[in-house]
Amino acid sequence: MLRQKKIPLRMCIACREGKPKQEMLRIVKNAEGEIRLDFSGKLAGRGAYICNSAECIRKLKKYRLLNKAFSADVSMEIYDAIEEEFLAKR
Repeated sequence: MLRQKKIPLRMCIACREGKPKQEMLRIVKNAEGEIRLDFSGKLAGRGAYICNSAECIRKLKKYRLLNKAFSADVSMEIYDAIEEEFLAKR
């Protein structure tokens, strides 16, 4: 009998939907406190996941969801930078 490989699921911090890790974007906060998109999924630091959709990116910014995810005050410039980086990759 073949064993199926387990697919890691992550929850989107915007829509609260669980999806396979590969389909999602990772936002990481490293030891220096820098917050940015992690397209490789391998950067060191605390990660938060978000759907790869413009709607969830808008929700992330509107409700300032990273503040809660990282227990820190995240400036609007960081939300703007994440939105720009996301739109540039599309």
